[in-house]
Amino acid sequence: MNWITNYVRPKINSLFSRREVPDNLWTKCPECGTMLFHREMAENLNVCTNCQHHMAISPRKRFNALFDGGVFTEVKVPEATVDPLHFRDQKKYPDRLKAAQKASGEKEAVLVAEGDIQRTPVVAVAQDFSFMAGSMGMYVGNAIIAAAQTAVKHRRPMVLFSAAGGARMQEGILSLMQMPRTTIAVQMLKEAGLPYVVVLTHPTTGGVTASYAMLGDVQIAEPNALICFAGSRVIEQTIREKLPEGFQRAEYLLDHGMLDRVVPRKQLRDELVTILRMLSGLPPAVKGDLPAPAA
Repeated sequence: MNWITNYVRPKINSLFSRREVPDNLWTKCPECGTMLFHREMAENLNVCTNCQHHMAISPRKRFNALFDGGVFTEVKVPEATVDPLHFRDQKKYPDRLKAAQKASGEKEAVLVAEGDIQRTPVVAVAQDFSFMAGSMGMYVGNAIIAAAQTAVKHRRPMVLFSAAGGARMQEGILSLMQMPRTTIAVQMLKEAGLPYVVVLTHPTTGGVTASYAMLGDVQIAEPNALICFAGSRVIEQTIREKLPEGFQRAEYLLDHGMLDRVVPRKQLRDELVTILRMLSGLPPAVKGDLPAPAA
Protein backbone atom coordinates (compact mmCIF):
# COMPACT_ATOMS: atom_id res chain seq x y z
CA MET A 1 0.00 0.00 0.00
CA ASN A 2 1.27 3.48 -0.84
CA TRP A 3 0.01 7.03 -1.23
CA ILE A 4 -1.47 6.25 -4.65
CA THR A 5 -3.76 3.49 -3.32
CA ASN A 6 -4.42 5.24 0.00
CA TYR A 7 -5.31 8.70 -1.29
CA VAL A 8 -5.47 9.11 -5.05
CA ARG A 9 -7.74 6.14 -5.84
CA PRO A 10 -10.33 6.91 -3.08
CA LYS A 11 -10.35 10.57 -4.17
CA ILE A 12 -11.00 9.61 -7.81
CA ASN A 13 -13.74 7.14 -6.78
CA SER A 14 -15.48 9.79 -4.69
CA LEU A 15 -15.61 12.13 -7.70
CA PHE A 16 -17.26 9.54 -9.94
CA SER A 17 -19.61 8.11 -7.30
CA ARG A 18 -20.87 11.46 -6.00
CA ARG A 19 -24.66 11.69 -6.17
CA GLU A 20 -26.30 14.80 -7.53
CA VAL A 21 -28.28 16.79 -4.93
CA PRO A 22 -31.40 18.57 -6.27
CA ASP A 23 -31.15 22.36 -6.24
CA ASN A 24 -34.62 22.82 -4.74
CA LEU A 25 -33.99 21.08 -1.41
CA TRP A 26 -32.63 24.19 0.30
CA THR A 27 -33.67 27.84 0.23
CA LYS A 28 -31.59 30.75 1.46
CA CYS A 29 -33.47 33.36 3.44
CA PRO A 30 -32.93 36.70 1.65
CA GLU A 31 -33.10 38.57 4.96
CA CYS A 32 -30.75 36.68 7.32
CA GLY A 33 -29.04 34.19 4.98
CA THR A 34 -30.16 31.07 6.87
CA MET A 35 -30.34 27.91 4.75
CA LEU A 36 -33.81 26.38 5.15
CA PHE A 37 -34.72 22.80 4.25
CA HIS A 38 -37.68 22.55 1.87
CA ARG A 39 -39.86 20.54 4.27
CA GLU A 40 -39.15 22.99 7.07
CA MET A 41 -40.09 25.84 4.72
CA ALA A 42 -43.36 24.17 3.68
CA GLU A 43 -44.37 23.43 7.27
CA ASN A 44 -43.73 27.06 8.23
CA LEU A 45 -45.61 28.46 5.18
CA ASN A 46 -42.48 29.96 3.59
CA VAL A 47 -41.62 31.95 6.71
CA CYS A 48 -37.99 31.88 7.87
CA THR A 49 -37.69 29.97 11.14
CA ASN A 50 -34.72 32.10 12.18
CA CYS A 51 -35.75 35.71 11.53
CA GLN A 52 -39.48 35.29 10.67
CA HIS A 53 -39.01 36.89 7.26
CA HIS A 54 -42.09 36.25 5.11
CA MET A 55 -41.12 34.94 1.69
CA ALA A 56 -43.44 34.65 -1.29
CA ILE A 57 -45.96 31.82 -1.32
CA SER A 58 -48.03 30.71 -4.31
CA PRO A 59 -51.83 31.14 -4.21
CA ARG A 60 -52.36 27.38 -4.44
CA LYS A 61 -50.08 26.65 -1.46
CA ARG A 62 -51.71 29.47 0.48
CA PHE A 63 -55.18 28.06 -0.18
CA ASN A 64 -54.05 24.55 0.78
CA ALA A 65 -53.12 25.91 4.21
CA LEU A 66 -56.10 28.27 4.45
CA PHE A 67 -59.11 26.08 3.63
CA ASP A 68 -60.29 23.21 5.82
CA GLY A 69 -58.38 20.09 4.85
CA GLY A 70 -56.83 21.98 1.93
CA VAL A 71 -60.08 21.44 0.01
CA PHE A 72 -61.41 24.23 -2.22
CA THR A 73 -63.22 24.68 -5.51
CA GLU A 74 -61.74 26.94 -8.16
CA VAL A 75 -64.08 29.61 -9.53
CA LYS A 76 -64.16 29.83 -13.30
CA VAL A 77 -62.88 33.14 -14.64
CA PRO A 78 -64.01 34.50 -18.05
CA GLU A 79 -61.26 34.48 -20.64
CA ALA A 80 -59.61 37.76 -21.56
CA THR A 81 -58.43 38.87 -24.99
CA VAL A 82 -54.83 37.79 -25.50
CA ASP A 83 -52.44 40.54 -26.60
CA PRO A 84 -55.12 43.14 -27.51
CA LEU A 85 -52.47 45.77 -28.34
CA HIS A 86 -50.04 43.40 -30.14
CA PHE A 87 -47.44 44.62 -27.67
CA ARG A 88 -43.79 43.77 -28.07
CA ASP A 89 -40.68 44.87 -26.20
CA GLN A 90 -37.74 42.46 -26.05
CA LYS A 91 -40.28 39.64 -26.40
CA LYS A 92 -43.79 39.33 -27.73
CA TYR A 93 -46.45 39.54 -25.04
CA PRO A 94 -47.84 36.02 -25.80
CA ASP A 95 -44.31 34.63 -25.39
CA ARG A 96 -44.00 36.29 -21.98
CA LEU A 97 -47.33 34.78 -20.95
CA LYS A 98 -46.24 31.30 -22.03
CA ALA A 99 -42.96 31.64 -20.13
CA ALA A 100 -44.79 32.78 -16.99
CA GLN A 101 -47.29 29.94 -17.29
CA LYS A 102 -44.50 27.39 -17.64
CA ALA A 103 -42.53 28.80 -14.69
CA SER A 104 -45.49 29.13 -12.30
CA GLY A 105 -47.65 26.24 -13.44
CA GLU A 106 -50.67 28.56 -13.37
CA LYS A 107 -52.77 30.06 -16.14
CA GLU A 108 -52.57 33.65 -14.91
CA ALA A 109 -51.49 35.91 -12.07
CA VAL A 110 -54.54 35.25 -9.88
CA LEU A 111 -56.43 32.30 -8.44
CA VAL A 112 -60.06 32.42 -7.26
CA ALA A 113 -61.52 29.74 -5.01
CA GLU A 114 -64.42 29.06 -2.66
CA GLY A 115 -64.48 26.79 0.36
CA ASP A 116 -64.69 26.70 4.14
CA ILE A 117 -62.26 28.12 6.70
CA GLN A 118 -63.08 26.57 10.07
CA ARG A 119 -66.53 25.88 8.62
CA THR A 120 -66.95 29.50 7.57
CA PRO A 121 -67.91 29.68 3.85
CA VAL A 122 -65.58 32.08 2.03
CA VAL A 123 -64.66 33.22 -1.49
CA ALA A 124 -60.93 33.89 -1.70
CA VAL A 125 -58.74 35.61 -4.29
CA ALA A 126 -54.93 35.48 -4.30
CA GLN A 127 -52.44 37.10 -6.64
CA ASP A 128 -49.24 35.36 -7.70
CA PHE A 129 -46.22 37.69 -7.76
CA SER A 130 -44.14 35.07 -9.58
CA PHE A 131 -46.44 35.44 -12.61
CA MET A 132 -45.27 38.64 -14.33
CA ALA A 133 -44.97 40.35 -10.91
CA GLY A 134 -48.66 39.68 -10.24
CA SER A 135 -49.45 42.52 -12.61
CA MET A 136 -53.07 43.60 -13.06
CA GLY A 137 -54.33 42.85 -16.55
CA MET A 138 -57.77 42.16 -17.97
CA TYR A 139 -57.77 38.59 -16.66
CA VAL A 140 -57.09 39.80 -13.12
CA GLY A 141 -59.97 42.25 -13.46
CA ASN A 142 -62.25 39.47 -14.72
CA ALA A 143 -61.15 37.26 -11.81
CA ILE A 144 -62.02 39.82 -9.12
CA ILE A 145 -65.39 40.51 -10.73
CA ALA A 146 -66.10 36.76 -10.97
CA ALA A 147 -65.13 36.38 -7.28
CA ALA A 148 -67.45 39.23 -6.23
CA GLN A 149 -70.32 37.83 -8.29
CA THR A 150 -69.81 34.38 -6.75
CA ALA A 151 -69.72 35.88 -3.25
CA VAL A 152 -72.97 37.80 -3.85
CA LYS A 153 -74.68 34.77 -5.42
CA HIS A 154 -73.82 32.42 -2.53
CA ARG A 155 -73.93 35.11 0.19
CA ARG A 156 -70.32 34.57 1.24
CA PRO A 157 -67.70 37.04 2.50
CA MET A 158 -64.71 37.66 0.27
CA VAL A 159 -61.02 37.67 1.19
CA LEU A 160 -58.36 38.99 -1.17
CA PHE A 161 -54.59 38.43 -0.87
CA SER A 162 -52.83 41.13 -2.89
CA ALA A 163 -49.31 40.83 -4.30
CA ALA A 164 -48.56 42.91 -7.38
CA GLY A 165 -46.19 45.29 -9.05
CA GLY A 166 -49.13 47.31 -10.39
CA ALA A 167 -50.77 47.50 -13.80
CA ARG A 168 -49.57 45.30 -16.68
CA MET A 169 -47.84 47.57 -19.17
CA GLN A 170 -48.34 45.10 -22.05
CA GLU A 171 -52.08 45.85 -21.90
CA GLY A 172 -51.73 49.63 -21.60
CA ILE A 173 -54.94 51.58 -20.97
CA LEU A 174 -56.92 48.32 -20.86
CA SER A 175 -54.98 47.39 -17.75
CA LEU A 176 -55.68 50.73 -16.09
CA MET A 177 -59.39 50.24 -16.83
CA GLN A 178 -59.36 47.35 -14.35
CA MET A 179 -59.07 49.88 -11.53
CA PRO A 180 -62.64 51.21 -11.90
CA ARG A 181 -63.95 47.74 -12.87
CA THR A 182 -62.65 46.14 -9.69
CA THR A 183 -63.81 49.11 -7.61
CA ILE A 184 -67.34 48.48 -8.88
CA ALA A 185 -66.95 44.78 -8.00
CA VAL A 186 -66.07 45.75 -4.41
CA GLN A 187 -69.09 48.06 -4.34
CA MET A 188 -71.27 45.08 -5.29
CA LEU A 189 -70.13 43.36 -2.09
CA LYS A 190 -70.82 46.42 0.03
CA GLU A 191 -74.32 46.86 -1.42
CA ALA A 192 -75.03 43.19 -0.70
CA GLY A 193 -73.88 43.68 2.90
CA LEU A 194 -71.07 41.14 2.58
CA PRO A 195 -67.69 41.51 4.32
CA TYR A 196 -64.65 42.22 2.18
CA VAL A 197 -61.28 41.70 3.88
CA VAL A 198 -57.94 42.44 2.21
CA VAL A 199 -54.62 40.88 3.20
CA LEU A 200 -51.78 42.91 1.72
CA THR A 201 -48.64 40.86 1.15
CA HIS A 202 -45.17 41.81 -0.04
CA PRO A 203 -45.18 43.71 -2.35
CA THR A 204 -48.45 45.49 -3.14
CA THR A 205 -47.85 48.54 -5.32
CA GLY A 206 -49.11 50.77 -8.13
CA GLY A 207 -52.62 50.58 -9.51
CA VAL A 208 -53.48 47.60 -7.33
CA THR A 209 -52.89 49.69 -4.20
CA ALA A 210 -54.85 52.52 -5.80
CA SER A 211 -57.93 50.34 -6.29
CA TYR A 212 -59.25 47.10 -4.80
CA ALA A 213 -56.33 46.44 -2.43
CA MET A 214 -57.19 49.43 -0.21
CA LEU A 215 -60.98 49.15 -0.23
CA GLY A 216 -61.46 46.42 2.35
CA ASP A 217 -63.75 46.67 5.36
CA VAL A 218 -60.70 45.45 7.28
CA GLN A 219 -57.13 45.92 6.03
CA ILE A 220 -54.59 43.33 7.21
CA ALA A 221 -50.94 43.04 6.16
CA GLU A 222 -48.19 40.49 6.60
CA PRO A 223 -45.11 41.67 8.55
CA ASN A 224 -42.70 44.01 6.74
CA ALA A 225 -44.74 43.95 3.53
CA LEU A 226 -44.02 46.80 1.09
CA ILE A 227 -47.27 48.65 0.42
CA CYS A 228 -47.23 51.75 -1.75
CA PHE A 229 -48.31 53.46 -4.94
CA ALA A 230 -45.01 54.96 -6.11
CA GLY A 231 -41.58 53.75 -5.04
CA SER A 232 -39.65 55.54 -2.31
CA ARG A 233 -36.88 56.60 -4.70
CA VAL A 234 -39.41 58.31 -6.99
CA ILE A 235 -40.98 60.10 -4.02
CA GLU A 236 -37.60 61.25 -2.69
CA GLN A 237 -36.62 62.62 -6.09
CA THR A 238 -39.95 64.42 -6.39
CA ILE A 239 -40.12 66.05 -2.95
CA ARG A 240 -36.30 66.23 -2.56
CA GLU A 241 -36.44 64.98 1.01
CA LYS A 242 -35.24 61.87 2.80
CA LEU A 243 -38.10 59.57 3.76
CA PRO A 244 -38.48 58.16 7.30
CA GLU A 245 -37.02 54.77 8.20
CA GLY A 246 -39.38 51.93 7.28
CA PHE A 247 -41.55 54.21 5.14
CA GLN A 248 -44.16 52.24 3.14
CA ARG A 249 -43.67 49.09 5.22
CA ALA A 250 -46.64 47.42 6.92
CA GLU A 251 -45.65 48.42 10.46
CA TYR A 252 -45.22 52.08 9.48
CA LEU A 253 -48.63 52.12 7.77
CA LEU A 254 -50.23 50.50 10.82
CA ASP A 255 -48.77 53.20 13.09
CA HIS A 256 -50.16 55.89 10.76
CA GLY A 257 -53.69 54.55 10.42
CA MET A 258 -53.54 52.98 6.95
CA LEU A 259 -53.95 49.41 8.23
CA ASP A 260 -56.01 47.69 10.91
CA ARG A 261 -53.73 44.75 11.67
CA VAL A 262 -50.30 43.29 10.92
CA VAL A 263 -50.59 39.54 11.35
CA PRO A 264 -47.94 36.81 10.87
CA ARG A 265 -48.83 34.28 8.18
CA LYS A 266 -49.26 31.34 10.54
CA GLN A 267 -51.83 33.30 12.58
CA LEU A 268 -53.79 34.61 9.60
CA ARG A 269 -56.24 31.73 9.37
CA ASP A 270 -57.57 32.16 12.91
CA GLU A 271 -57.55 35.95 12.56
CA LEU A 272 -59.57 35.85 9.35
CA VAL A 273 -62.15 33.46 10.80
CA THR A 274 -62.64 35.69 13.85
CA ILE A 275 -63.05 38.84 11.73
CA LEU A 276 -65.28 37.27 9.06
CA ARG A 277 -67.64 35.67 11.55
CA MET A 278 -67.83 38.89 13.55
CA LEU A 279 -68.64 40.97 10.45
CA SER A 280 -71.16 38.36 9.28
CA GLY A 281 -72.97 38.29 12.62
CA LEU A 282 -72.06 34.65 13.23
CA PRO A 283 -71.10 33.07 16.57
CA PRO A 284 -67.41 32.31 17.21
CA ALA A 285 -66.02 29.30 15.36
CA VAL A 286 -65.93 26.01 17.22
CA LYS A 287 -62.50 24.42 16.89
CA GLY A 288 -62.22 20.68 16.37
CA ASP A 289 -64.23 18.18 14.37
CA LEU A 290 -67.54 18.53 16.20
CA PRO A 291 -70.25 20.77 14.69
CA ALA A 292 -71.24 23.96 16.41
CA PRO A 293 -73.91 23.49 19.11
CA ALA A 294 -77.48 24.42 18.21
CA ALA A 295 -78.52 27.88 19.33
